Amino acid sequence: MGTSEVTVAAPAGGRGARQRILRAAAELFASDGIHATGIAKLTAVAHVSTRTFYQHFPSKEALVSAYVQWIESDEEVLAESALERSDLSARERLLELFAERPAGPASATVVRGCPLHNAAVEAAGTMPEAAALVERHKRELAARLIKTAAEAGAREPEVLGRRLAVLFEGARALSTSLNDPRPFEDAQELAQTLIDAAAGPA
Repeated sequence: MGTSEVTVAAPAGGRGARQRILRAAAELFASDGIHATGIAKLTAVAHVSTRTFYQHFPSKEALVSAYVQWIESDEEVLAESALERSDLSARERLLELFAERPAGPASATVVRGCPLHNAAVEAAGTMPEAAALVERHKRELAARLIKTAAEAGAREPEVLGRRLAVLFEGARALSTSLNDPRPFEDAQELAQTLIDAAAGPA
């Protein structure tokens, strides 16, 4: 991966250090990866001292766990906000999920995929807390899909929800591997087929 040219504006004084560190982590982890991002680069980009960093995060693993929680609280970044839209029917929410694209830094030149998945891959075997947080979120997403599938009238909502979860995660992974958003277009068509088979045409 290429190195990032990220800079996080430093406000007057030392206020907001934790948020600056998290913003720097979000940018650097996306562009350079978690393991390739050292504390020195994080502190430089966030405009904090090493001492200030460790006052907020006792270890890099603690930062990664906080980063995962910060990312999962922003459904726009994860492209999951469609499931909460009150202006769409349950069927429309399921399809709209595949129309959204994970957001990223404005400077992004590559398809970055799901930041939680990326974190889980890098954290596997070395950062159990972060990996567990990602696993919980993914299980909760599958549960939300099952619930929405039931609202959409699926005869077997658990089956449909699990299949849509596989399709959604697979589209994001393939888009990342190919650096091409088109797998989402194929996934949306397949999602329509699955929904029609499970609940009947709209």
